[in-house]
Amino acid sequence: MDTFTHHDGRLHCEGTPLEIIADAVGTPTYVYSANAILGAHDAYERALTEVPHLVCYAVKANMNLAVLALLAGAGAGADVVSGGELYRALRAGFEPRRIVFAGVGKSRDEIREGLKADVLCFNVESAAELAAIDEVARAEGTRARIAFRVNPDIDPETHPYISTGLKTAKFGVPHRDARDLYRRAAGLGGIEVVGIHMHIGSQLTKVTPIADSLARVADLIEALREDGIALSYLDVGGGLGIRYREEESPPAPG
Repeated sequence: MDTFTHHDGRLHCEGTPLEIIADAVGTPTYVYSANAILGAHDAYERALTEVPHLVCYAVKANMNLAVLALLAGAGAGADVVSGGELYRALRAGFEPRRIVFAGVGKSRDEIREGLKADVLCFNVESAAELAAIDEVARAEGTRARIAFRVNPDIDPETHPYISTGLKTAKFGVPHRDARDLYRRAAGLGGIEVVGIHMHIGSQLTKVTPIADSLARVADLIEALREDGIALSYLDVGGGLGIRYREEESPPAPG
C-alpha cells in the first residue's frame, strides 16, 4: 500500500491525517509507517527464502525503541556498533543470539557486555581488536564467536564518502592478510571462529560490486576450509540504496 498519500489536500500516513498527530503531540515530530518498515523487511525475507538466513536491522539507522520493537517482533536480527545500541536492542526485545556486534573501536567494556549478553557474533575489524576480544573473553572464562570483516578491494561504485570496500578504506582487514589472521584466531583460547563479514559501502545501486566482492570472499572461504577452518556464517553488510534525486533505480531485494 502507499503509506504516505494526499487526500483532499491533506497528507496521510496509512490512512491517518498527519494533522491529527500534529495536533496531539505538536511539531516538529517524526512519523514512521509500520507498513513501510515491515514491507522492506519482508521483501528481504522473501528473497532469501531458499537459504538459511538472518535479516539484521542496522540499529544506527534509527534507534527509536518503537521502531526496534516492531522489527524484533517480526523476527529480525539487529546489527549494533556500540554498547548503547546493544542496550537498546536488548531492551526492544531482540534475542541476543540474533544480534551481531559490528563497528570499529569497541571498548573492552563493550566487548564484555556483548559477551555477557551472548550475542551471535562479533565482527572484528583488525588484529588489535582480535587481541582485545581474546583477552576479555579469557578473563570472563568464555569464548567469543567472531567473524573478520574482510575488505575485498572492490569499487562499490557509490559516493566516495560512504565507500568502504577499497583497500584505501580504513575499514576491515585487507583481503591479502585475512587468511593469516584467521589462522591466528583459530589458535586463540578466547576465540571461536564462526564467520566472515564484508561491507563495501552504503547507498549501493548496482549488484555487480556486491557479486564481485562475494566471489573474492568465496575464494577465501574455500582457502580457509583447506586450512581446517570451516565457517558457519557469511555476513553481507550494507544494503540496497534508494532514489534521492537522479540515481538510477536500485535493484529490488528479490
